[in-house]
Amino acid sequence: MPQIGLGTWLSQPGEVEQAVEHAIKAGYKHIDGAKIYHNHNEVGAAIKKCIPSVIKREDLWVTSKLWNNAHKPENVQPACEQSLKELGLDYLDLYLIHWPVPFQFVSWEKKDLVPKDEAGKLLLDRETSLVDTWKAMIELKKTGLVKSIGVSNFTKEMLEAIIKATGVVPSVNQIEAHPLLPQDDLVEYCNQNKINITAYSPLGNNLTGQTKIVDYPQVREIAQKTGSDPAQVLIAWGVKRGYSVIPKSVTPSRIESNFKQVVLSDEDYESINQLVKDGKTTRFNVPITYDPSWPINLFDEEVEKEAPLRAIF
Repeated sequence: MPQIGLGTWLSQPGEVEQAVEHAIKAGYKHIDGAKIYHNHNEVGAAIKKCIPSVIKREDLWVTSKLWNNAHKPENVQPACEQSLKELGLDYLDLYLIHWPVPFQFVSWEKKDLVPKDEAGKLLLDRETSLVDTWKAMIELKKTGLVKSIGVSNFTKEMLEAIIKATGVVPSVNQIEAHPLLPQDDLVEYCNQNKINITAYSPLGNNLTGQTKIVDYPQVREIAQKTGSDPAQVLIAWGVKRGYSVIPKSVTPSRIESNFKQVVLSDEDYESINQLVKDGKTTRFNVPITYDPSWPINLFDEEVEKEAPLRAIF
């Protein structure tokens, strides 16, 4: 899997096709997508424009993800086939369980992928376990529709549960990872078990109103010293930790600069590590804060402590 990829989360309709096409032409060989991003068709259209004139299909790494409404084992393959049809591809290089949270299945035709009751509350599937879904993912790999299988937003305990039950180790765990959320214990576990970490939101998340990580003085100082920009510094931090990193952008100049790798010195790397030691860790993406809220404690964050439910391993 190429180390630097293009993330497509929150890329707006009408923008993502041009972004993916520009990224591939700029040298990217790794495109990360998901059913819930609602942009498979545009991503696929961009890929179609670039194969084979810019890149061979076998040289392009395409990731997508199983959405929560298709966790029941009998729904895993149909969900993958639907995503492949939307993308216009014959296979995926990597298919991930997007979240360790099963939703109730409604129908394949329903456009709203977040089922709710009449009161607007999320409808969860409390019968299907992560092990059930992981076993179906293992079977899916045997069909040739996907080259590799993995997970996303899984904790160490969740990984241990599915590995113990099946003996099959995920190729990848895609997680929120940036200097304010280093997750050293999870990283160490994944490294020990040869689970590649893909870092989403490597620049942090700008939706909360908090100070952007790119605006921290230490980050800006290192950027100035290395002749780069703050985003490149944060991407380089993730690369130095061994992650594959998938920054999102639809701006051509930013897509290009994100792909230009900067090598951090050990001194600069340690300086960035101090960001979290100067304050508490910050996880920007916590589903209990979504609308509708997911009433489940996934990461044991303070905001999740009163959640009535936990994931079923």
